Amino acid sequence: MSKPDPNRILRLLPLVGGSIGGILLLVNRFASEGLTESQSRSDVVGVILSALLILVGLIWQQIQPRSPDTVTLAGEEGFELAEHLPEAVKIELAWASHLLLTNTVTRSLVLYYDGKTLMRRGILGKNPEVKPGAILKRVLDKRKAVYLVDLKVYPGRIEFDHLPENTQGAIAQPVGAKGILILGANAPRSYTKQDERWIEGIADKLGETLERNS
Repeated sequence: MSKPDPNRILRLLPLVGGSIGGILLLVNRFASEGLTESQSRSDVVGVILSALLILVGLIWQQIQPRSPDTVTLAGEEGFELAEHLPEAVKIELAWASHLLLTNTVTRSLVLYYDGKTLMRRGILGKNPEVKPGAILKRVLDKRKAVYLVDLKVYPGRIEFDHLPENTQGAIAQPVGAKGILILGANAPRSYTKQDERWIEGIADKLGETLERNS
């Protein structure tokens, strides 16, 4: 399902205005029986302004960002926490996941730590367990986040079967030395740099909490 572009009308205004202006100048020229020198100069200025408006409209069509297409993720909404976690850790995980789901484009998230799936929240995938493949193992080894901007074009997407099957974009963010926070979005190329910094900060806080309580 495509998300409507809120700037579509605004981007079209210069193009429409320039076209209408050019047409009116042409009609006025043919309707005039005799042309004065001042009218000719006015027509030249009008043509230039109309051409500039059309040019601006064409440029805006190219450079104005459009909202990426979104989909409805397949799956049911839920919230699962590992039973063995201390109550304080459960509260922090609930708080952190709520912030990510309400303040970023994240629609599904999974926390994998020390070989176990500790949390799933949002739209849940069919597979409840995380089995790290090449991408997630690299995140664990390098302790550096990986952002898959358009998940469907990556051959390694099969290892993200713990997310909804039609997840559009994903981030694998290291959590301490043993974990990964995996986030899925319902649109490709939808995470901003600010989102990535926000996710990194929350993951660092969760890593410190989990290491202290392990």
